[in-house]
Amino acid sequence: MSAENACLNLVNEFRSRPTLRSGSLITTVFGDAIAPRGGTVWLGSLIKVLADFGVSERLVRTSVFRLVKDGWLQSDQIGRRSYYSLTDQGRERFEQATHRIYGTPASDWNGEWCLLLLSTLDTETRERVRKECGWLGFGPMSANVLAHPLPDMAELDVTIRRLGVADKLIVMRGTTIKSEAAMRELTRSCWSLDDIDARYRTFVQGFRPLIKALSGHSKLSQLSEKSAFVVRTLLIQEYRKVLLRDPWLPAELLPGNWHGAAAYQLCRNLYRRVYAGADAYLDDTIETADGPLPPPGPSFLQRFGGLVPSTDTEYAVHE
Repeated sequence: MSAENACLNLVNEFRSRPTLRSGSLITTVFGDAIAPRGGTVWLGSLIKVLADFGVSERLVRTSVFRLVKDGWLQSDQIGRRSYYSLTDQGRERFEQATHRIYGTPASDWNGEWCLLLLSTLDTETRERVRKECGWLGFGPMSANVLAHPLPDMAELDVTIRRLGVADKLIVMRGTTIKSEAAMRELTRSCWSLDDIDARYRTFVQGFRPLIKALSGHSKLSQLSEKSAFVVRTLLIQEYRKVLLRDPWLPAELLPGNWHGAAAYQLCRNLYRRVYAGADAYLDDTIETADGPLPPPGPSFLQRFGGLVPSTDTEYAVHE
């Protein structure tokens, strides 16, 4: 199978889904492509690049309107053109997600847990803390206790301050002294690890044909710049949906044959292969109020441990 045909299969599968979540796809395009390159885009450019995913102009306009209403995006009208950028709230949430999506999974763990005690909060605030800290990977050990073994404390501090509970939420550290097997079983159920593992396995199976198609040296193993953008977008779209459910637990707490490691390897290697071609397509396609997109900032090249050129031997991902 050629790389272009493998790309087409991915697009066709995406377009055939009963529910096309255009708002989620627009979020992916903003986070992956627009935010690191100035953060502003002309609506007409969004309509153009999303057409290949089966998203109509009407659906793009409706989805962007909802993202504005929900506080993610803001608009700026210049003449007859509408330009969209992230709000401060949207930028903060994107930065949190970016750290997780393109970061390196944690490896070292000293056995300690970070515990959040919710009993001092009123019911409404408690639910907000559960939801927001859930995005950071915290899981419910009991009705009023959230826990995580390796939280990003800087992100936790930002979230606590944003929620206005810095003086109300009790944050503690603890260590498992006995019954480690029981703790692993509790961990497995608290975070629905079996479901997350199955989603990672599906992700790997979906993109493996493209990885194999790209491993050759003929024209059949090459992608156009437009296809590189499509692949990069679908890759992050599908990886993000699973990853943001994953609490990023240390290996000691994960089930055997955890597919998250293979999913990270695949996503990293494929992203390294297509990011430059995708950026070239963005150079020619996306418009801002000041012209083409500016180049990515320095932090962009730090994604996935560094966007260094990959060798063909890296593309083989085993289940």
